Amino acid sequence: MSEYPTQNGLTAEQRDQLILDHLPLLHHIVGRMAVELPARLDREDLLGYGMLGLVGAADSWDPDRGLKFSTFAYPRIRGSIIDELRRMDFLSRNKREQVRDLEKVFTELEQETGTPPTIEQLAEALAIGEDEVLERLSTARSAMAVSLDDGPSEEFGALLSDPRAANPAEDVEDAELKDLLRKAIVELPEQEQAVITLYYAEELLLREIGEVLGVTESRVSQIHTAALYRLNRSLQLALGAAQ
Repeated sequence: MSEYPTQNGLTAEQRDQLILDHLPLLHHIVGRMAVELPARLDREDLLGYGMLGLVGAADSWDPDRGLKFSTFAYPRIRGSIIDELRRMDFLSRNKREQVRDLEKVFTELEQETGTPPTIEQLAEALAIGEDEVLERLSTARSAMAVSLDDGPSEEFGALLSDPRAANPAEDVEDAELKDLLRKAIVELPEQEQAVITLYYAEELLLREIGEVLGVTESRVSQIHTAALYRLNRSLQLALGAAQ
């Protein structure tokens, strides 16, 4: 193999070794993204899409800028996967219609009561089971993850997002949010509490959480979606009451 430097000054051997050394990062990103994407998507395909981002990062990373390669590569690997999912338009028309119906009912119930509806209320209004509601919420979260044009509205999407992603302007607000979040987690059903703890505190992948709880990976994804919805609903109610 050639010893001539690549565009960023690395030799071909150094560039290839950089890619090999960061294959665990690629697998970690794909494993974490599984919580946002339908279980039917093939993990090997996601790894292939992410590999394109990893290779691109290795070709463009400048070690003289002082940024760790893993930090530089992370958004490029994730972005490469999302770009391919956008291109292939992975959500069927039927799935999109189900999400639109769910959001329509969500909006109607919220307008009637003045508060975001519970999962149980959504199931009753749609005349479907709670597991089907969770499946539709998971689909909505997938659409939101890849920023599809017809993804969830800001209000609906807020209940499906990672509550830790908030970026309060003041440290006091951040501390208050964390305190509210801790209280909301304690109030979750036992299984949802376990998934949130294992996913965020222990940083286990969905597959690993499934092995711990004795359920399938897709079921863990549903439980995680339900937990996020309940957490964000609790936070919205608590913050609204404090104003």
